[in-house]
Amino acid sequence: MPWWFFKHGGGNEPEPGESQPVEGAGGARSGPAGQSRTYRLSLPGGLREIDRQDLQHYALKAVLRANYLAPIGKPGSILDAGCGSGQWAYELCQQFPQATVVGLDLEPIQQRAAPPPNFRFVRANLLDGLPFATGSFDFVHQRLVARSLPITCWTVLVKDLARVTAPGGWLELVEGGAQIAPAGPATQEVFSLTGQYLLARGLDGQGLIAGSLVHYLEEAGLSAIEQCTVAAPLGGWGGPIGLLLLQEFLETFLALSERVARRFQLPQEAFVALLQSMQRECNDLHTNYYFTIAYGQKP
Repeated sequence: MPWWFFKHGGGNEPEPGESQPVEGAGGARSGPAGQSRTYRLSLPGGLREIDRQDLQHYALKAVLRANYLAPIGKPGSILDAGCGSGQWAYELCQQFPQATVVGLDLEPIQQRAAPPPNFRFVRANLLDGLPFATGSFDFVHQRLVARSLPITCWTVLVKDLARVTAPGGWLELVEGGAQIAPAGPATQEVFSLTGQYLLARGLDGQGLIAGSLVHYLEEAGLSAIEQCTVAAPLGGWGGPIGLLLLQEFLETFLALSERVARRFQLPQEAFVALLQSMQRECNDLHTNYYFTIAYGQKP
């Protein structure tokens, strides 16, 4: 899923050129028509943004050695909530040709090729509630949206994901936390500044969501809950996986550099220099970043 940042929480000033939204249902911010209003982070657009999303996909797939961990069997219906470029959903279409795979996101997929015949895209906002009947999917999957959605929405969101999961079906959540080790001083500073910036905007920059996945699944009434944490290398020392993941991190932090620098009254060049030092530190120290995967079954 692209890094869509939702305006949330009191006291947050709008970025230059943004109007201040008003409070809507479910904690989302809504405009006059009642639709949740968002602004997109200034990440590279078009195909380059699709490539950035695919970096996430391939790096995580290589670390997990799979596209999912839940024991889903042979599902007949699959939902990818926050499907981004659609790569994960397309691969599940190939793996389960008998299944209907639905990808949901705020913006349409920018197609580079025709989607598989068993794929269907639904344009919707996760904060507005899922536009599906209760028990619609045998497998519901969501990953890497913790820095895109307000912290306060998560209990309701996971309950809604569980609602559309069929009895006996599985819900799997995947998130990255704030754990990165061993981390040099520049790396620690980058994560600290970025985390504070996100938190000031009502978003998770401290790994709170990754640390609460089991709790959310329990609150949603799921059973047979399992969780694991996997280490992913950052930098060339980790081979192609490490290169992919570090590139994705640097792209994201670079896109944030102007706003983070403005927030903390730093020269943007100073933050960019920190990113360059971070790249060296990750290679020299053999730094790892950690992902948390949690899944549960609907009774």
